[in-house]
Parts: sequence; C-alpha cells; structure tokens
Amino acid sequence: MNWDDVRLFLAVARAGQILAAARRLELNHATVGRRLTALETALGARLLDRRPNGCELTPTGRDFLEQAERMEAAMLAARADIGATELALSGTVRVGTPDGFGTAFLAPRLWRLTERHPDLTVQLVPVPRAFSISRREADIAITVARPEAGRLVAGKLTDYALGLYASRGYIAAHGAPASLAELGRHRLVGAVEDLLYSPRLAYHTDIVARWPAHYEVSSAIGQTEAVAAGAGIGILHGFMAADRPQLTRILPEETIHRSYWLVYHESVRDIRRIAAVADFIRDCVSAERAVFAAN
Repeated sequence: MNWDDVRLFLAVARAGQILAAARRLELNHATVGRRLTALETALGARLLDRRPNGCELTPTGRDFLEQAERMEAAMLAARADIGATELALSGTVRVGTPDGFGTAFLAPRLWRLTERHPDLTVQLVPVPRAFSISRREADIAITVARPEAGRLVAGKLTDYALGLYASRGYIAAHGAPASLAELGRHRLVGAVEDLLYSPRLAYHTDIVARWPAHYEVSSAIGQTEAVAAGAGIGILHGFMAADRPQLTRILPEETIHRSYWLVYHESVRDIRRIAAVADFIRDCVSAERAVFAAN
C-alpha cells in the first residue's frame, strides 16, 4: 500500500469530490481517480462510491478513514520530531470561528503567533457558520456548543455574556424601555433566524418568547454596527459592545450566558503547529477573560 495513495484518499474523503481534492492537491483529477483505484485494488475493497455529483464513503471506506487518519497523524508527528521545533511550527493551520469572536477578538491578536514563527501560516476564517472538523474544513474550530459526536477533542474556552444594547442617539430619540414588555414598542435589531447554524445562537429565547426584529443582520459584527448606528435595540456580545462608547446597556438585569469551545480532531492532537495555535488561543482568552463577562 502506497502512502501517497492514502494521502489522496484522505483528500477526497474530506473534500467529498475527486475534482475538488485534485484542485487542492494541484493534480489532474484523472490521476487522482487512477490512484484511488490502485489503492482499492491493493486493499481488495471498495472505499468510495463515485457519483457524478461527488463521492461517498462506503462502510469499508469509513472504517479505513479512521486508520488513514491515524497513519497521517503518526507521519506528521514523526516528521515534526525529526525536524525539531522549527519544522514543527511551519506549515498552515486554519482556525474557523464565529464571526464576532474571530473578528473582534482573535483577528487583532492571533497574528502575533506568526510573528514569533515566520514559517507558520495561520488562516483565520471568522464567518457565521459551523465548521466540519471531520471533513477538515478547519484544523481548529471555535464553537458555541460542545460537540456531541465524532472523534473530537473539545475544551471550554470561556463563558461569555450578552445583553440588550442601544445607541445613545436612539435612546435620546425614542427613550429606553423600562421592562421587557415594553420592547415591543421599540425598533429591534436581530439575526436572520433561518440562517442560524446553531439553536444556541437564538439568544432572545433566554429572555422573551419572540423577537420581532425590524432589521435583521446575519452576523454578530453586523448587528453590533447596526445598533451602534441607531437602528434600534439589539442583543449584543458584551465583549464587542464594551469598546463602543456610543452604545449603552438596556435593562442590565437581563443577561444571557453562553460559552465558546475550542475543538480539533483527535488525530491531530500531537501535531505541534496545531497544538501551538490552540495553546496561543487559550492563552489570549485566559489573559483577558474578564472582557467576556462584560455587561
């Protein structure tokens, strides 16, 4: 069995398509298909159902994927051990995060790790969506709920607080509600609920049954900008609102609590560049944990 063929199998399994995997590997798709056939012949088993719209793992393929990932982890760990620290902290690590945490907190800080290690590239992808660690859409993911399935390593990064906010200009023009019941008289800013990728992001359900927003924005950053501009009252992350002097807290007794989790696949646990990025993120959060409890 050829390791290069196993590497191609991993790429196809994660991409879900031979063509997409070939582009990522900068190979001809016919070459990738031929090498997959050679691997299946060597193993005496069919690993993939190849269809016009993509590939799906067979039951045998799913079993072999776990073995292939262990082989990959062992190969990377051996390479890092032989090459010492400089090699271990070279290469690329992709971090997928919710847009608010990624843009407002990590983006101004995470680049400093690459300053220490010039051969390391960190890709920060802060978008309002879930990342599949199993399909290697990211090496590390920050999630808003602890994953319940898969061969994943997950640890709580921090709790964070959210609250009701409005701009000082909005309050001057419309006044502030004295109770949750009075929210219905005000313009509300909220999320596009059918685009929420986790029920944990429907924050309003902790305090009211309905949140009839007049203006819906699909990202936490966008909601913060809209509320700061005077669009209405919104539920904002405290750590993002704290640096906005034009924002003021509404009904401060109403606080919503959530958590961020740091997640990666167990097969990369010993890969030093991934461990280094994960540790750096943990250290950044630990050093400024108080900002996440800001109300």
